[in-house]
Amino acid sequence: MSYHLPLPFSGFFRQTTRKLNEIVEFIESVKPDVIALIEVDSGSYRSQSCCQADIIAKKLHQSHIVKTKYATNSLAGRVPVLNKQSNALLTNETISTHQFHYFDEGVKRLVIEVELAEVIVFIVHLSLKYRHRQQQLEHLHRLLKNTDKPVILAGDFNTFGGIRELELFKAATGLQDANPLRYASHPSHAPHRQLDFILHSPELEAVGFNIPDIRLSDHAPLICDFRCR
Repeated sequence: MSYHLPLPFSGFFRQTTRKLNEIVEFIESVKPDVIALIEVDSGSYRSQSCCQADIIAKKLHQSHIVKTKYATNSLAGRVPVLNKQSNALLTNETISTHQFHYFDEGVKRLVIEVELAEVIVFIVHLSLKYRHRQQQLEHLHRLLKNTDKPVILAGDFNTFGGIRELELFKAATGLQDANPLRYASHPSHAPHRQLDFILHSPELEAVGFNIPDIRLSDHAPLICDFRCR
């Protein structure tokens, strides 16, 4: 609740360095091979002009890819603080290749694609507008058709209309939800919305999915292990 006090979304403008060590400690306790970070600060005054993805990766001894989620020629990409809002992937595996794609619609447009030895990981943060989300999902479908490895697609999908928003996309791509029981992750202090997803190819089996009661962000983290079928 403090995120919205004393004014709505006032927490967005506060410095974020205080919780960074706690976030690193939590991640270390999980020992993940791949980490997706949504809305990490890559150098505004809130993080003392430091890229938090760089700091976290260095402390965890992992490789990482980070990029602002707004297109370079967009209005948001020219606004201070907003232009440092980034998405990132960290991993202890070897990164074969990576690409940055941008949706044609919405404000949040970045798609991070990272190829690892056995899978290709996509990280997204979809639009707040339903119409734009549907157009973005159509774009994602086209991107996924060009992959030749099993896929993991993760991020904040902003599905305010519920899980039904993804049904056509899942049917078209064949991706499965790692959270079939539909546990909620937002807001972290009292979760009742399923906005965050980990979707995966049927060649992968999701095991041990959970959403721990961790309140270091307004979204609770999603954790999942995978094994090949």
